[in-house]
Amino acid sequence: MKILPIFSWAVVLWTAKVFLFSLPYKFTLHPDTQHIFGVIGAWMQGFLGETIGTGFANYGSYAVGSVELITSLVLLSPAVFWLLLKAKVIKSAPSRSAVHALGGLMAAAVMGGAVFFHLFTPLGIVVIHEGQSDGGSLFYAATSILVLGLVLFMTNYRAYKSNLGL
Repeated sequence: MKILPIFSWAVVLWTAKVFLFSLPYKFTLHPDTQHIFGVIGAWMQGFLGETIGTGFANYGSYAVGSVELITSLVLLSPAVFWLLLKAKVIKSAPSRSAVHALGGLMAAAVMGGAVFFHLFTPLGIVVIHEGQSDGGSLFYAATSILVLGLVLFMTNYRAYKSNLGL
């Protein structure tokens, strides 16, 4: 069972890196971010109406960025709990496996949305903006986190249940 914590932390660090490094783009409305959310918002207008599509184009990056920030904090929180336990600031904390299971599910959910929008909207797998291509890097990062988040959830949830004797 020693491999599971190492695997979990590797997935957590990858996920947090992708999420946290994208926040400046999402929260400052970088032109690439405006393009991505604008394309999806325009597509949404055809299905959900102008108000929802325009709202997503204008505010979707803030919503997605906020969920990614919260997910990163959840995923990284076992390290903080461990430090607080060692410093005797707190007497108990949720198990790493329980928190990583929850965080894995959260990461998979938000990236499931990203993968959906890449596959089923005009955004596409390869994002091209102002003649520049991302080579599919956003799609592949989202797909990796979707898959790894689900694996993180399943393996840690199983370990958590096993520790409870369920």
